[in-house]
Amino acid sequence: MVYTDTIAAIATALSSSGIGIIRISGSDAVAVAERMFEPAVAGKRLSEQKTYTIHYGYIRDGEERIDEVLLLLMRGPHSYTAEDTVEIDCHGGVLVMKRILELAVKCGARLAEPGEFTKRAFLNGRIDLSQAEAVIDVIQSKNEYALQSSVSQLSGSMSRKVRELREKLIYEIAFIESALDDPEHISLDGYPERLAVVVAEQKKQVEKLLASADEGKMIQEGIKTVILGKPNAGKSSLLNLLAGEEKAIVTDIAGTTRDVLEENLVLKGISLRILDTAGIRKTADTVEKIGVDRALEHAKDADLILYVVDASVPLDENDAKIMEILKGRKAIVLLNKSDLTAVIEKEEMEQKTGAPVISISAREETGMEELEEQMKKMFFQGEISFNDEVYITNARHKQALLEAKKSLELTAGSIEMGMPEDFFSIDLMNAYEELGSIIGE
Repeated sequence: MVYTDTIAAIATALSSSGIGIIRISGSDAVAVAERMFEPAVAGKRLSEQKTYTIHYGYIRDGEERIDEVLLLLMRGPHSYTAEDTVEIDCHGGVLVMKRILELAVKCGARLAEPGEFTKRAFLNGRIDLSQAEAVIDVIQSKNEYALQSSVSQLSGSMSRKVRELREKLIYEIAFIESALDDPEHISLDGYPERLAVVVAEQKKQVEKLLASADEGKMIQEGIKTVILGKPNAGKSSLLNLLAGEEKAIVTDIAGTTRDVLEENLVLKGISLRILDTAGIRKTADTVEKIGVDRALEHAKDADLILYVVDASVPLDENDAKIMEILKGRKAIVLLNKSDLTAVIEKEEMEQKTGAPVISISAREETGMEELEEQMKKMFFQGEISFNDEVYITNARHKQALLEAKKSLELTAGSIEMGMPEDFFSIDLMNAYEELGSIIGE
């Protein structure tokens, strides 16, 4: 145990609800709870009760009965913090939760710092650092995939992968060190060639994890999706349709949207950060020109561009400018106003843009299912599996993997140049330590 003091905090949101939970953890958690808890049926004292038991009774401050509660007793090391832990389930009123917390402090606990229960779980060896970080990711998950990814990391998927990589590296480090210390009994003849194979394999595994970072970022933060098109193509109508409400002003007047409108929403379990932009065209209007410039700036770092085309009017130089932007980018072309007579063919747009083309009608609300499926297919190959795959959603993890990759590349370079074996162990140890920083070892 790292700590000897006992902490207490309200574990649920501080708002009116059916149930509120006050959590107490530490070496005196049971003693603190015993001073304030009165069992409904007289019997054993709380300190004499078995772990993983629930007790019905009342919280009392002297002669005053504060609330009727259920008390959960969990003894360490088999608790979240690996310490003796008591949870008090009371009625979820703000006043009653505050009164019970104040009483816990009065009876010997202290107020927990933000995140201290998870910090103790980490420092007491109950979870590693990547799992501790996954706790807040679970709480802040905005979509189904982000939740699955966070729960997967909380259960140790990242930890297992990192430990597997580190085991291979530490074996080679130990072998080199042993051979250098005892060359009479351990030979390094032919070893560089064998090590080169191991290093190449480990580098491949690290690169596989790094390759998932972009998808992981989008799982966690959402796909930055920019809607581009000429004025009156139906961009704002599309935003309103996707959002399910009137977010943008829609008129027949060209240039109605002059600034960037942003909306966060979830489609098919995927989070999208959708930006509706000003129509792309040459204009003498100063304000509209600023809007067009902003649209082009956002398009530069977009994960996905939705190019909305009015299929009822011919293409012009403004369309040519937008299609130039699409080159080398992930994009979907939406032939809007399919309810009107079309003068632009789907095959024509596929040839010009090289992007998938979907016919939609924002007015008739058609084509949305196909659009959602196409986005899912484009970014996640139609499905995301968290059984075997690990997705890097944390920037700190990505940086550590990049450093580990660099060290493995240096090791491979040293082998190729025929450097002494102690050069190998230096870079291998760097890779080992960078990987260890992910899980806090």
